[in-house]
Amino acid sequence: YCVEFRTESLSQHCALETRPFARWMQYLREGHTVCVTCQPPAMSTATRRCSGDGHNAHGDKILHWEAIGNSQCQGTWKKIRQLEHCSCPLVHSFIFT
Repeated sequence: YCVEFRTESLSQHCALETRPFARWMQYLREGHTVCVTCQPPAMSTATRRCSGDGHNAHGDKILHWEAIGNSQCQGTWKKIRQLEHCSCPLVHSFIFT
């Protein structure tokens, strides 16, 4: 499944990232919608959910995220909705880890 979030805030460290494999961090913006896929191995076999997916969160709850590969690139987002059938666009798509 996938979860759509609206980015509320992010640290300036995301924009400063220049390593080739992590350049995607430069494109994160406040107010943008991002789509995050939950798939193995991040998915718990017991719950069939990914940690941090905001399962019980609604649009008013602020959730925290952190980029893999640059712990200084972090911020907050609010859950918009969960999609059982993923249709994430290639831009602004991420995977829970």
